[in-house]
Amino acid sequence: MNRFEYIRPASVAEAAAEVVRPGSALLAAGTNLLDLMKADVMRPTRLIDITHLPDLDQIETMSDGSVRIGAMVRNADLAFDDGFAATFPAVAEALLSGASPQLRNAATVGGNLLQRTRCRYFYDTASACNKREPGAGCDAIGGENRGHAILGWSEHCIATHPSDFCVALAAFGATVEIESANDWRCVPLTDFHRLPGDNPARESVLEPGELIVAVRLPAEAAAFAGHARYLKVRERTSYAFALVSAAAGLDLADDGTIRAARIALGGVAPKPWRAQAAEAALVGGRPSPELFAEAGAIALADARPSGDNAFKIELGRRVVARVLTHAAAGTPETMPALPASPFAPVTGGPAHV
Repeated sequence: MNRFEYIRPASVAEAAAEVVRPGSALLAAGTNLLDLMKADVMRPTRLIDITHLPDLDQIETMSDGSVRIGAMVRNADLAFDDGFAATFPAVAEALLSGASPQLRNAATVGGNLLQRTRCRYFYDTASACNKREPGAGCDAIGGENRGHAILGWSEHCIATHPSDFCVALAAFGATVEIESANDWRCVPLTDFHRLPGDNPARESVLEPGELIVAVRLPAEAAAFAGHARYLKVRERTSYAFALVSAAAGLDLADDGTIRAARIALGGVAPKPWRAQAAEAALVGGRPSPELFAEAGAIALADARPSGDNAFKIELGRRVVARVLTHAAAGTPETMPALPASPFAPVTGGPAHV
């Protein structure tokens, strides 16, 4: 790990003024950043510690009914907030599906949005990686790539975004509040992460000097609380990143027809992947295996393998159908003992187990 200067700003404006300087990186929990520094993937010369900035660790219900989550709110605190978990259960389930309890106790909302891919070629500094070193090439193409993207990839990068949390946020219409020294703006979560195109190193819409200050979930997302789930399929049951994951919510009318639906996928693209065409296909129908299989097929209609990962297309279709089946059955009162595991029963131990 290289030597670096440590800066502790007193305000968001001061942090924005510092991070725009060359060689700077923001430090929150550091659960991803420190790993990258130890592996020499990132070599910042200035760390801007934002852990003590005021008013970034609050969960607030706003006057319009939306819920605003400060960028420094810890993942575990958000997942175990009773009001939040009751209103947005699939988001809480997604949070509990990521990493270990120790990491969830440290990791932050803003850091989760900005975590880097876990592509092994990105982490191996001896390999060519356009995301790590623009113009170097992509050794994942033609390499060990069974876990790589089947949607949204380009000839310059086939890496996937690793977050569970962001998948659920994308499904339920979250927005990201961004602040700089002189400006503030809000962008949909689905637009926050960029596809690789010919510049994989540019991973988000953040401009130099901008910080994430909060994430907001709209009031209308609460309509799905009674029928919302997150499902994650992984190589091993515990503490692994998703091969394919999906968040889904259904708003059912009194006669059982679907008034509205929400679907997003993870592990399949360089960003959380909202499946709006599949959502539209569900509206007006009644929950059934046939309808949910159709939604899965629509959600993966544009998928194409980027190597040895063609199996993820069929897996993605089935994950969408399965998560919709779970959602139609109703949100469980008690979180499964292994959140989002296909091996867990619908009713399991308390969420903290």
